[in-house]
Amino acid sequence: MANVYPVFRRCLLHHRTQAYLGAVGHGYCREFKHDSTHQTEGNGQKRRYLMYTAVITTTTLASICINHYVEGRKKCLQIESPVETEHAGQYKKSLPVYTLEDVAEHATKNDRIWVTYGQGVYDITDFVEEHPGGDKILMAAGGSLEPFWLLYAVHKNPHVFALLEQFRIGNLKEDESSDILSNMEDPYELEPRRHPALKPASVKPFNAEPPLQLLVDSFITPSDLFYVRNHLPVPEVDPETYSLEITGVGVKTIFLSLHDIKTKFPKYTVTAAVQCAGNRRSEMSEVKPVKGLSWGPAAIGNATWSGARLYDVLKAAGLEEDHPGVEHVQFEGLDTDAANLPYGASIPIEKAMNRKAEVILAYEINGEPLPRDHGYPIRVIAPGIVGARSVKWLGRIVVSEEESTSHWQRNDYKGFSPSVDWDTVDFTKSPAIQELPVTSAICDPVQGDTVTLTPEGKMVVRGYAWSGGGQKIVRVDVTADGGKVWHVAHFTGQDTKSKTPYHWGWTLWKAEIPIPAGEKQVELWVKAVDSSYNTQPENFENIWNLRGVLNTAYHRVRVNINQTKK
Repeated sequence: MANVYPVFRRCLLHHRTQAYLGAVGHGYCREFKHDSTHQTEGNGQKRRYLMYTAVITTTTLASICINHYVEGRKKCLQIESPVETEHAGQYKKSLPVYTLEDVAEHATKNDRIWVTYGQGVYDITDFVEEHPGGDKILMAAGGSLEPFWLLYAVHKNPHVFALLEQFRIGNLKEDESSDILSNMEDPYELEPRRHPALKPASVKPFNAEPPLQLLVDSFITPSDLFYVRNHLPVPEVDPETYSLEITGVGVKTIFLSLHDIKTKFPKYTVTAAVQCAGNRRSEMSEVKPVKGLSWGPAAIGNATWSGARLYDVLKAAGLEEDHPGVEHVQFEGLDTDAANLPYGASIPIEKAMNRKAEVILAYEINGEPLPRDHGYPIRVIAPGIVGARSVKWLGRIVVSEEESTSHWQRNDYKGFSPSVDWDTVDFTKSPAIQELPVTSAICDPVQGDTVTLTPEGKMVVRGYAWSGGGQKIVRVDVTADGGKVWHVAHFTGQDTKSKTPYHWGWTLWKAEIPIPAGEKQVELWVKAVDSSYNTQPENFENIWNLRGVLNTAYHRVRVNINQTKK
């Protein structure tokens, strides 16, 4: 066991506790403020979460560490075999039996800190002592881990269970472990219905992307086919009681209803692409495994968004341009974890208070109310910026001297050198991703397709290109011979109403590539160039990073040639 603890210490140092623990007090203050924004079912859901607040806080940190450790160091850690890990949390005859009352008595370091999973009892005291913020973890003593895995099913894997079993000290009395499970309800039971064409990368929480061929059939992505990125259960929000708080430095605290946002501010419309930081992560993971959902190239969409400009809302709250000390605008969602900590992010004040940046508080997508999966009733749309900052189900805006302290701002969605691994990473050394670099993808044909050439012996290729920061796509190059000859695609969709250089929307393109007679298979490559003449790197090896973000290398698709003539 001794060799395990330093790993926990390193991992916890990498994932600073302020994201989950530093805001706990603030989270409790927000509890009653935001309860009114949920329907009855939502309130019941939140009450169920709060029953396990302390447990989840600890388990979140521990599970992140376990996952990162086993991904990078499996070969060094002596864990139980897969057969043995199937029995994690099951009754072990060789161990003593404890009651929930026994477990509850172990709430301090002096008494040893215990938690439960299934019928297992675990002593995590030494783990806590290795962690510099361990005093805050003491609130988690004497509880069950099951609620955490209801929220984050991804942690239910043999390697996590194997490491957990190394802390095993006993069994929980059988009837009491049954009571724990019977009293829990699935926090995802009220999820919205989704289009069957969406391909899930995970189910709980739900994350999915559309088929590539459908993605480029329209310049404007239908909301039902827009990729879905959720970090937590989708909240149910009552539009009649919804309230958005604006507070912080240089503003007077105000609360706006949905009706206020729709009627007190001019309706502003912008066409903008939103892209996940992990788009195309599956390609990077082919070089070396990375941490995160295995996204294909369709974790991006282009839509027309309507709502109130953030600039107008902040001005209504009294914020003056160039107010001293103001550096960031933070956003908090109504999607919260079991510790009542919301999803959070922030953007620089230069973006928030720049009218030309066109940041809006959107309540419509493509002329219709936002669907629940996309942030109903209000979400942030920050054009040209990574999707992680366009917070959904917006509940609070904070004008601040510092960026958001949330986990997703401080300890996630950052890029690193290819040589940085989970043993050496320091999230304080890298800035949070804001504007995204130029990228492109081939959407039709897709990998492995068999393609019939045109009568002229050409292959029709379609795809998208996009660049962050409002940069316009000026050229897309496609090759079928490893870069010996590049063919310039023509654009089939681009927002002609945008003013240079602010092109927030994507560009759709099409190319007809001549294929030599007799070829049975070719590999297509694509690269895009934006208005600043930024282009894409040739391969993933030199841009690999442990979180699998900023996946912008040439997109490559290998396809077969149908030898039958048309």
